Amino acid sequence: MLIVVAALGDALTPIGYTWVPLIAAACVLAGVMMSFRGAAWTGAFALAVTVLLDWRVGILDSGTGWVEEVTVFLAVLIGLDVHWMLERRDRRLAAAWSVAGALQRAVLPAPPTRIGPLRVAARYEAADAEARIGGDAYAIQDTPFGIRVLIGDIRGKGIGAVSITTTLIGAFREAAHHTSSLDELAERLEQSLGRDQAPHAHTSHDEEFTTALIAEIDHAGRTLRLLNRGHPAPYLIRSGRVTELQPADPGLPLGMGDLVSQPATTDTISLAAGDVLLFVTDGVTEARDADGAFYDPTQLTFPDGRPAAPTEVLDTLAEAVYRWAGGRRDDDMATLAISVTTTTSDMPSRTDAPGFAG
Repeated sequence: MLIVVAALGDALTPIGYTWVPLIAAACVLAGVMMSFRGAAWTGAFALAVTVLLDWRVGILDSGTGWVEEVTVFLAVLIGLDVHWMLERRDRRLAAAWSVAGALQRAVLPAPPTRIGPLRVAARYEAADAEARIGGDAYAIQDTPFGIRVLIGDIRGKGIGAVSITTTLIGAFREAAHHTSSLDELAERLEQSLGRDQAPHAHTSHDEEFTTALIAEIDHAGRTLRLLNRGHPAPYLIRSGRVTELQPADPGLPLGMGDLVSQPATTDTISLAAGDVLLFVTDGVTEARDADGAFYDPTQLTFPDGRPAAPTEVLDTLAEAVYRWAGGRRDDDMATLAISVTTTTSDMPSRTDAPGFAG
């Protein structure tokens, strides 16, 4: 289009004025916006138009004509070179994206969709969409003591956070099989993180810590135990109603446990068939709207009070957070939904709202 406009402009303006610079610009733009073949054909068309315009005004064999034709030819070469560089960059970005995806799957593999009486879904959205992975972590493991769940938020970003994430998940998968209590499991995680960070302690002036929520669901799907180490509380979705499961006595984050003498309290909640547990990181609870108000997951609604599938819960939550924050994402967001499909007894729990039994 620019070449046609330049040709018409050149034909309608007096001799001595030229529109060839616009033709040259069109050749460079073609290299940016079109395929290699399209840019090459555009360049050939531009050269033909330039020769035709110079012939029309009788300067085809003059010095001025040669300058214009060489200018357009060089613009064609520049456009093709720019296209080649952009293609090479795109290939490198695609390779980096593939590596990031492989790293995400290695560090945060998708959990099994079903474990015993539980159905599971997980979602991870990094604050930097190109990074694919950041400082949030989750894992679920079937153990002799029950089905154990971990969700955590590592302080920091980048490769350092990924390294801590790997340590945390690896330690959880190992210790979850050999520790009978959640207190002991949390202590093992803290020790593993401490060993991992000790070699770097002299190079970092920032205190490293990880918020974590450790859960245990018995194999019958009737009882949930929670140990909170400074992490956002989980939510229970029952009959379409979302309730926050605030801990009775939350502990300090992993890495700060030596500041207190008593372990955090483990809370116990009764479960029923159809219940859905929602675990989140602060990328959800600290999402802000235009007025600076934090998002509250208890605002979630589900039609007809029917049991929601885990994937439906996560989809609904992600959409709600996106709308609340106006499409902005300032922090990583990890979410995990677990539904209880059957229990050994389908009798409802003693109260409509979940209660704690220390």
